Amino acid sequence: MIRIVDYGMGNLRSVEKAVEKVGGAVEITSDPDAVAKADKLILPGVGAMRDAMAHLREANLIEPIKEFVKGGNPFLGICLGLQMLFDRSYEYGTYEGLGIIPGEVVRFEIPAELKVPHMGWNRLNVVRRPPLLEGLPESPHVYFVHSYYVAPQERSVVATETEYGVSFTSMVWKENVFATQFHPEKSQRVGLGILENFVTRV
Repeated sequence: MIRIVDYGMGNLRSVEKAVEKVGGAVEITSDPDAVAKADKLILPGVGAMRDAMAHLREANLIEPIKEFVKGGNPFLGICLGLQMLFDRSYEYGTYEGLGIIPGEVVRFEIPAELKVPHMGWNRLNVVRRPPLLEGLPESPHVYFVHSYYVAPQERSVVATETEYGVSFTSMVWKENVFATQFHPEKSQRVGLGILENFVTRV
């Protein structure tokens, strides 16, 4: 069973429907035991790490998520679910993340003619092709909505980068952990292909 973590933030239903569309058996849950015992886990999210981590803490979900990742089963973070994997974020102050991947979450410092948040379609430049991109175009277009991005401490976790004033990490891959700054559930055919690969290839 693929489980989607419900901590009160994020577009859970659209992620659920997209996973179902590609054949995944999926369940939304806020139960710590169900999270820990999932076959595969998805952590979506929209908003800031400060609030997200507070919600995870209140729901007693932080340790189950960490234990799940340590157990080696496939994990997918989406947007804020990517950012929370890192050590800390500087959005509205300094806030600690899950600390699963070394690095920080920083705000776009880009030319004034480029709007923040970065919103819309943009290209993935593949650095290291993960299984989630198998069968997809060489440099696919996906949909973004974000004002902050991750700055990994280790270059080895970077799967794709995207250009928007700066070259930022748009997808990470570390062993059983996959995470995207973009929204697969909003990225039409490419996004569904990524989710189908998560369901069938990892």
